[in-house]
Amino acid sequence: MKWTPSQRSTRLRLTSYAILAAGLLSAFVIYWNAAPPNPLGYDPEDSKQYLRQMEVYGGKANLLAYDFREWFAGLWHGRSLAFTVAVIAALLAAGFRLAAIPVPPVVRTAGGAGKDKPGGGGT
Repeated sequence: MKWTPSQRSTRLRLTSYAILAAGLLSAFVIYWNAAPPNPLGYDPEDSKQYLRQMEVYGGKANLLAYDFREWFAGLWHGRSLAFTVAVIAALLAAGFRLAAIPVPPVVRTAGGAGKDKPGGGGT
């Protein structure tokens, strides 16, 4: 089956709508079903004593690496996961929308190979 550019564009736009709807619906479900962050109300690893010991053993770089690792791991749990899913779905849908934009054909002029003009118009 040979697709015309308008059929391809329409199909990609509909796919982007479906991806966005599924992603946002999934994010909404994840957000409402997420467990509370910590049942204790605080994280024992965030105490000043623990952070001081980490700094003594590994220096400031150890603290920065720990903070980055905890931030990145936190993206995949609880309510943060809902926001992560929503952003990924929006980016994927935007990519499909970008792919749906028709590209104007390249028109070759009779003058030579180096004088291609996109769109077919102009002088």
